[in-house]
This record gives sequence, C-alpha cells and structure tokens, in this order.
Amino acid sequence: MDQIPIEAQTSAVSAALTPMMAQYFEIKAVNPGYLLFYRMGDFYELFFEDAEIASAALGIVLTKRGKHLGEDIQMCGVPIHAANDYLNKLIKLGHRVAICEQVEDPAEAKKRGSKSVVKRDVVRLVTPGTLTEDDHLDARSANYLAALAMVRHGETDFALAWADISTGETFVADLPAERLADELARIAPAELLLTDVTRQALVDLHLFAPAWATIASTIAPEAADSEVALQVLRRAFPAAIFDPTALSRAGRSAMGALVGYVDQSQKGRTAPLRAPMLQASDAVMAIDAATRASLEILQTQRGMARGSLRQSIDLTVTAPGARLLANRLAAPLRQAGEINARLDAVERLVADSLLRMRLRSDLKAAPDLARALSRLALERGGPRDLAAIGKAVAAALELAEDLSSQPSLPPALTRLAKILGAAPRSLASELSIALDDDLPLFSRDGGFVRAAYDARLDEERALGSETRAVVAALQARLMDETDVRSLKIKHNGVLGYFVEVPASHGQKLLEAPHRDVFIHRQTLANAMRFTTTELAELEGRIAKAHEAALEIELGIFSRLRADVLAQTGELQALADALAELDVAAALAEVSATRFYCRPQVDDSLAFAIVGGRHPVVEQMVRAEGQSFVANDADLSGSDEIGGGKLWLVTGPNMGGKSTFLRQNALIAILAQMGCFVPAESAHIGVVDRLFSRVGASDDIAHGRSTFMVEMVETAAILNRATRRSLVVLDEIGRGTATFDGLSIAWASVEALHETTGCRALFATHFHELTSLAKTLTRVANVTMKVREWEGDVVFLHEVGPGAADRSYGIQVARLAGLPDPVIARARQVLDILEQRSVGTASSKDKASVLDDLPLFAHQPAPAPKSKDPIHEVLDAVRPDDMTPKQAIETLYELKKLRDDARRR
Repeated sequence: MDQIPIEAQTSAVSAALTPMMAQYFEIKAVNPGYLLFYRMGDFYELFFEDAEIASAALGIVLTKRGKHLGEDIQMCGVPIHAANDYLNKLIKLGHRVAICEQVEDPAEAKKRGSKSVVKRDVVRLVTPGTLTEDDHLDARSANYLAALAMVRHGETDFALAWADISTGETFVADLPAERLADELARIAPAELLLTDVTRQALVDLHLFAPAWATIASTIAPEAADSEVALQVLRRAFPAAIFDPTALSRAGRSAMGALVGYVDQSQKGRTAPLRAPMLQASDAVMAIDAATRASLEILQTQRGMARGSLRQSIDLTVTAPGARLLANRLAAPLRQAGEINARLDAVERLVADSLLRMRLRSDLKAAPDLARALSRLALERGGPRDLAAIGKAVAAALELAEDLSSQPSLPPALTRLAKILGAAPRSLASELSIALDDDLPLFSRDGGFVRAAYDARLDEERALGSETRAVVAALQARLMDETDVRSLKIKHNGVLGYFVEVPASHGQKLLEAPHRDVFIHRQTLANAMRFTTTELAELEGRIAKAHEAALEIELGIFSRLRADVLAQTGELQALADALAELDVAAALAEVSATRFYCRPQVDDSLAFAIVGGRHPVVEQMVRAEGQSFVANDADLSGSDEIGGGKLWLVTGPNMGGKSTFLRQNALIAILAQMGCFVPAESAHIGVVDRLFSRVGASDDIAHGRSTFMVEMVETAAILNRATRRSLVVLDEIGRGTATFDGLSIAWASVEALHETTGCRALFATHFHELTSLAKTLTRVANVTMKVREWEGDVVFLHEVGPGAADRSYGIQVARLAGLPDPVIARARQVLDILEQRSVGTASSKDKASVLDDLPLFAHQPAPAPKSKDPIHEVLDAVRPDDMTPKQAIETLYELKKLRDDARRR
C-alpha cells in the first residue's frame, strides 16, 4: 500500500489544515501499512488512499470532505455498530487495519478551546494473525500467527515460532531449510512474520513458496534480533515457567519477533500467551506439502472441507475438540508409547458405550473456555465470556464425576479426570450466582448482573423502575391539566425526555395558562415537543439512577474478570483437558459406529492391513446405499531382509488403484494420531515419514509442467525417504515419452528397493515393470481385478496377486463418453498394434504399420444393443426388500427367460 510521504505530511500540517486533519496525519504517519479506522462520532472514517481502497473492497460509497493541497479529500465511513462485519471482510481480503478511538471525553476537549479536537489514538492493530473475536474466527479451526527467523554462523539456521492468540497456545521449533515448506503447510498460519533479509534469503535459496506472499508481513530487522528478543521474552514469561536461553539463537529470534508483534498489535493489553512448547523434529510424522494435498487430510485439493479426512471423522461436539483433532491429524505421533496411550483411552470408551454417551452429552455443555479467557485478558470480553467460563468449569466438574466413578481407567483418562476434578468450583458457583440468564454482548450495556446479587444495585434499579412509574403518573396528570388526551411523554437520545402533542394542540400549550409550565423544544410537521421543569428534574434523577446502577455493574464485572484472570493457568489446563476428552470420545464414537479396529502399533517395520477400507470413500458409497470393497495390504519387512516390501499395483484406470493407495496412507495417519482404523486388523510399525504422489498437477506460476512437478516430488521422495517411511506412488513417468517414462519408473522402483528399503505401493501402467518381481526379492505384483462381459469391463475394485496384461483404456474412454467413431477407430489402431510384437519392433517398423492404416472417417453410431431381458429383471431386483416367496418367484422367472432364449 502506498503511503503519504513524510514531506507531504509535514507540509500538510504546516499548511492551513483543520486541527482534526492534522491529528489524522500524525496518527497515520506512525501506523504505516494499515488502513486507519478513524473514530468520528458514530462512524469510523477513512481518508485519502485508505478511503479508495476500503470503498472498492467493501462496496461502499466514496465521498469527499474538504481539500488538501488543492485536491479533494476522498472519504468513506462505516457505522460503529456494523464495524465488525466490514472489518472481517477487509481482513479476509488481506488488509491490516488500525483502530483509532476517541480516548477522552468530548467535554474535556471543549475546555481547551473551541478549536480543540478530542484526543484520539490507535487502540489496536488488527491483522489476520491477531484475531480473537468469534465474528472473525472459524470456531473449529486454529488461527496461527507465525514468525520465521534466520541466523547465519557458518551455516544458515532457521526457526519457526507460532501461536494462536485466541487460545494462547505457543510453539517454537528449529528447522532445516528443506522442512520449512512442509512445516508451514502443516501449521497453515494466517499471517507469517519475517524480515526483508530473511525473505530475500528464502528467495535466493528457491524456498519462498508462492502461497507465502499472501500471508507475509514484513517486520523490522531489530524485531528479530536475538539479543533484543531475549529481553522481550524475559518480560513476557516468568523465569519460573520459561527460560528463553534454552532456545537456539534462531529460536529466540523467531519467538521474540512473534511476542513483540503481538504486544505491538494489542497496544498495551497483554495476550495470555502460554510458555512456548519446543517441538522436536522427530516427535511427529513428517508429511510434506505435496502429500498433504494428495491425501486431502484437512481439506480437499479444491480447498473444501467436505470430502477431506478431517470432515469424515470429525464427530467432536466442541469447537476446541475440533481444533485439537485437526492438529493431531496434521501431526501424527512417532513414539509408539504415546500412540498406544491414546489408543488405550479410545479403546476404553469404545468398550463402554454408556460412559461414552454420557461424556459426549456433558461435553456439549462446555463452551470454548480458552477463547473466552483470551478475550477477557485482552479487555475485549464481555458478560457472555464470563458466563462461558463458568459453564465450562461446571461441565468439567460433571465430567470429572463421570470418569471418577469408573473402575480401571487407562492412564490418559485418569490424568484428564484429575485435571477436570481440580476445576475451581467456587469460581463457577460465583459466576452462576452473579450473572443473569439473558446477557448482553458488552458490559457497557448493563443489565447482566442477576437480581438479589448486590443490594446496592437492586436499590438503584428499584429507583429507576419507580421513576418510570412516576413518568407515567406525570403524563396522566398533564393530560388532565391540559385536557389534551393525546399528550405523551417520550424519550430519545437527542432531547432526552420530552412532552409531545399533535400540532393541532401545540398552540394551546403556547398560550396562557399553560405557557408558564410548558417550554417549547421542537416543532415537527405533525407534532410539537415541550419540556417542563418537573420533567427535567425527573430526567436527572432517572439518569443518575441508571448511571449509578451501571457503575455498580461495571465494578462487579471488573472484579469477576480479575477473579477469572487470576486463575489463567489452571483454566488453560482445564481447556486443554476438555478438548482432549472430546477428541478421545469422538474417536471412540467413530471407531464403534463404523466398525474400526484397534491397530497394533510398535517400532517394527510391519505394515499388515487385513480388510482395509478408505475412511472417506467408504462413507460416500454407504450414503449411496452401496458397499465398499475392502482389501488387504502387506508391506511388512525387517532389517534382516533389507527393509519393507514394495507392491507393484497394476490394473485399469477406474479400477480403484488410487483409492487403494490412498487408503493405506490414511490408515497409517489415523493409527499414529491415536484412532482406530477402518480394517479388520492392522499391524503398523511406526512410520517416520509419509510420502504420497497420487494424481497429476502443474505449477504454471513457476513455469513447471505436470511432468516437472511429478519429477520434483519424486526426487523429494527418493532423497528423503528412510527405511521406516511409507511411500505411495502412482503413475511415475507417464507425463513424458513412453521409453523415457518407463526408464524413470524402472530406476525409481530399483532405488526404493535397493537404496531406501521403505514400505511402498507403486501403481503403474508400465506392465514391463512387473518383471522386476523376478529380480528384486521384496517386490511383489498385485493387480486390480476386472471382469469382461459382452465387450464391457466390470471393475471389481479387488486387489489380488498377479499382474494386469492390459489397462482397458479404451473401455474407460467409452465409459467417459468419447464418441463411438473415436472408440471404433481406437480399437482399430490397438488391434493392429497388438498384432505386432511392439516390444521388439523398431521405430521404423511401428511407423510402417501405422502408415498402412486407413484415414479416420466418420462412421454412423452403431445402433444400441437391445437389453437382455434377464439383465432387466436382475436390475430391478432388490434382494434386501424381497420376501422368500418373491425370491423363489423371481428365480423361476429368470429360469423361464433363459429357456426361452435357448429355444430362440
């Protein structure tokens, strides 16, 4: 965004500017890069280029206000009451906004002189990574702010820090350069902080991904200085809970930049950031960005939630639970002990359906404690946030009772029961007693304290109620005295209380004897408004009562807020426990209702799946009333035999190869994130890295073809996979000339077998590769079974031993709707080619064969085949809906049709 030059600002201030515009320039100058929401009365106004940008982005009218340097000042505005909606739209479009409020009473400004302006200052910088309000956030997804730092001392070291300001969760990790893209793909931050130097270094190393440009925010070099960061971190975190010297220099730089940016954006308000958790590189399964996209873990390749693994298994009943589930799916564990501890908890809840049902019911009553707590800490919370915390604590105590009454709980559930049982019962009780059932959004609106909670408040409220009765009595008396039955006492924000009569009666009140009582205020087209000395005094008493009541309520709110914040650490731990319990119960619900099994997870090189199913596709086909075809997979190996097995999967397109490949990768993810898996049985040795290269895509922005992208991703797999990895590859080499592609695929299989030794599924249409099973001991051929019937191909979606002899491409093309003449021509060419030994023919021989083909000529579409009457009967049969008698009758009918066909 272009900014007004400093010289222009200086000349503008020195010119004949209004005091208000001079103030605007001063505030704008110290907040470069932000759209300035400048508070004026009931509106936030934007000026100059800010107005032009906001007008275009929000679709609001661009107007003018005065002149600057001889040019019209462009202006637009949004009303205060609707500002959140407009702000939300601007943030989603990638803009950053500075909120400038009036920070003094207008009456104080008037005391300084008639030309004095109300003091204003920026009270908050709103950016995509610093949002806390529910209006701006997806309740079921985290909203991370990340900072990337680089330190050079011989080698270049990188570190990444990230935090969700809305919950306080904070993390930091040292990363090698090649893992930056993968880690950022996992975290998916809303905003990424980095210096110009770091950005340029990433560009020079060809590591700066195009997607980062839309989320990157540039920070000053000193903000990422490790020594400056050390002081920032010492101020932010007590020494008892976090020692910043335990971080690497790069880690301190990243963490300090993040904390400093949060402090700057909140303008003096302290975000409840937790002590940073150090993430070890070997703690979670490494999944690169391409694999995440291929497997559609959190969203599909179209960016949709529907159809993803997350959407398929997410049965959580709370927003924090949904966020934790997403985090676990994005980062499955690599420690068998920790994985089995999670599985123990899920298994216990699978076995006890009554306990699971009770826990899920009680969890529904638990609001989002962590986000409510964060808003209160940042002084953006209201009575509803206090109530949410009270309800969450009460729900935690109920859940603790549910768990404590159960015998022989596994350690994970015992730990959660202990945390939940330590919830501050007195705090929940106090909040329940203090807060009314129907609560306003903001404390400034009042009316949120329950009656009988505070005696002084009740007295002031009673006075307010009594004065309303006095107003009604005064209205009745004035009606009698004036004999104007249509006289009303009304109230608005401008005039306060006033007497209103129809215009036809107004003159009467202006004449004796009423003119001594009624003071004229306003004349309208159909009415006249007056006041009286008695009404003015009454209004003062009412206003005083309401102000006194609101002051008492605000004091109560402040005290309750302080009580809550005093227990921030305990409440954050409680929020974590509620989310963990929700995830365990949700995964148990998925496992029990969908007949998943507990996987055996250990440190071996096993990968034996019996009756495996695709968790997403299975749900889709069942919704259509069909059954999913389960398949086995055994890639188990050992160090003694040189690693895991490699299955070469052949078969036609549409035969189910991609589904089979992906389902095994997803089963590994589900097992290591601590969930049962869709299979009859599963034995999985911990996978350290998961690679999936399924499907074709290009990268036009970087000038990379589909084949180039395929090769880049294949190179990453061959260079980074280890013996403990699981590799899923589909159609390597199909994007180039046949012999080139076959050669690359051949060499890749050999490398995976001989060098890497990983467990792998390798799908291909290069049938020549199947001969490798004769020379490579851990390679096995499997194929997707098909049946041919009257020229058509039937896909069975079953995996069996052996190799396919052809790919049935023409049959698939026919199913796709290619014109019949094209299909006929393709069969003609294929028949001639298959009559030759293409594998031994020279290029010249092949060319001569094709030269003999007649030219393509349009042929009339063949007449459709008449449908076999036996098939018509079978198509109409619904076995599940038939009685035994109907089944026998249908069988006789089919036999009769067959006999008739034979006689013909």
